[in-house]
Amino acid sequence: MRYSVLLVEDHRDIAETVGEYLESKNYIVDYAADGITGLHLGESNHYDALVLDVMLPGIDGLDVCRRLRFEAAIDVPILMLTARDTLADKLSGFEHGADDYLVKPFDLEELEARLAALIRRQKRSVSGGNLIVGPLSLDSETLKLSRQNREIFVTPIGLKILRLLMRSSPKLVTRGEIEREIWSDAPPDSDALRSHMYSLRKAVDKPFDKALIHTVHGAGFRLADEN
Repeated sequence: MRYSVLLVEDHRDIAETVGEYLESKNYIVDYAADGITGLHLGESNHYDALVLDVMLPGIDGLDVCRRLRFEAAIDVPILMLTARDTLADKLSGFEHGADDYLVKPFDLEELEARLAALIRRQKRSVSGGNLIVGPLSLDSETLKLSRQNREIFVTPIGLKILRLLMRSSPKLVTRGEIEREIWSDAPPDSDALRSHMYSLRKAVDKPFDKALIHTVHGAGFRLADEN
C-alpha cells in the first residue's frame, strides 16, 4: 500500500531531499513551502501523515499543528521537524498536538522509520468497548475522554498512552511497553515519553484533587483510583 504524506518545509533543498527519499520508499508526497499553504492542504485533503517544520513563513509550524489538531479536529499523525532540542521546545510541540519530533540535522532513514511507525499505530484497529477507571472514562468509538463529567482533551499520542494504561489498570506498564506500543521499532530519545507523560498528567490529573497516574520509579507507570 502507498501512503500519502504532506511535507511542509520552507527550505527548498531539505524539502527536495526528503521528498525524493520518501517517494523512493513508495510514499506519495504533497509539498507546501509555507504555513498558510500547509494548513490549507492539511484541512482540504486526507493524508496518512504530515511532516511539519516548526519554522515556517506565514504561520509557524506549531500554529499549523494546533489549528489542524484542535480546530479542524484532524487526527492524522504529525511529525515535527525542529532545530531546537530543549525539553521546553519538545513539550511545546506535543502540547500543540504533535505526535513525534525529529531534530535537524537528521538521517533520512530515521525520518522514514518514525513516519512508518506513526502510520502503523494510526492504522491499528481500536478494540470496542468503553474504558473506565474510577472517575475517568474513555468512549472507544468517539474517543471522548472525561473525568467527573468534565471533558478532557489530550494529544493523539497521549490518548494512546492513556488507553494502554487504562486497559492494564491497576497493573504496572513499563516504559518499554509504552514505547513499543506507540513507536514500535523506532523509539525516540528518553525525553519524548517524559514529555508526553508530563502533558498527560497536566490534562488528566492537575485540574483535579487526586492523581490517577502514578510513577513507579525505575520501572514505569500505572493508572489507578487509589484512596
